[in-house]
Formats: sequence, C-alpha cells, structure tokens
Amino acid sequence: MSQLPDHQTQPQFYRDVPMKRFLAWIADTVVILAASLLIVPFTAFTGLFFFPALVLVVSFLYRVITLANGSATWGMRLVAIEFRRADGDRFDLGTAFAHTLGYSISWTIMVLQLISMVLMCTTDRGQGLTDHVLGTVAINRRAAV
Repeated sequence: MSQLPDHQTQPQFYRDVPMKRFLAWIADTVVILAASLLIVPFTAFTGLFFFPALVLVVSFLYRVITLANGSATWGMRLVAIEFRRADGDRFDLGTAFAHTLGYSISWTIMVLQLISMVLMCTTDRGQGLTDHVLGTVAINRRAAV
C-alpha cells in the first residue's frame, strides 16, 4: 500500500473515516429505498411481492455505478470521502464490482459484516473486510485535493 497516503505522516486522509462511512451508509440506504419505491409502480405493483429482492438489485447496481463513476457513492460524496485502490487510483468498473460483491456477501453472512465493522473501527486506515481483501481504502476527499 505504498501508493496510498501514510496513516502516520498524513493522518488527515483517514480522520473520522469510519463515522463518515456510517453516515454515508445511512444516506445511501435512503436513496436505495427511495429508488426501489419509485420502481414499484413500473412493475404494476408486483414489485411489492419481491421488494427485498428488488432492493438488493437496486442496491447492487447503485453501488457499482456510483463507485465506478466517481469512486464514491452519493452518500460518500455527501460526507466527502472516496475509495482508492492500493495503487492510489480511483475505482474502475472491475474494482467497483468486486468491492460491491464483497460488501453484498458481507451483508449476507452477518459474522463477516461484524468483522468488517470491527476492522473499520480498529485499523489505522479504517478499512473493512472487503477493503483488506482488495487492498482498497476510504480517504477524506478534501485531504486528497
């Protein structure tokens, strides 16, 4: 991870990132639920019968598209954080897909999500489980400017 900012010499890149990630998650959840509710009438309201699956699909697409186009979801942009790969570059489509897949798997196996949350709160860079596997990190966007 030599291309990423050093957490000891440049702590401003990682300051408050776990809390910002939580706030971004709340904002993203609201956007995803709103989008899912907007889609339901276009399914002749049959979407109500499979609403949880609809939310999962909307969530996956929302995260992949927003991460691939700006290395941050709308919620992350709201709180001024973004993801970076191990080489310091922003996410591309492949990384966005892999990160979203890891995130989705973590939510389906709750112990993995708990491990991820503990890692975010205890590691120097605030990385979750998927971040550790992929070598990615969330940083403060204002510090990167």
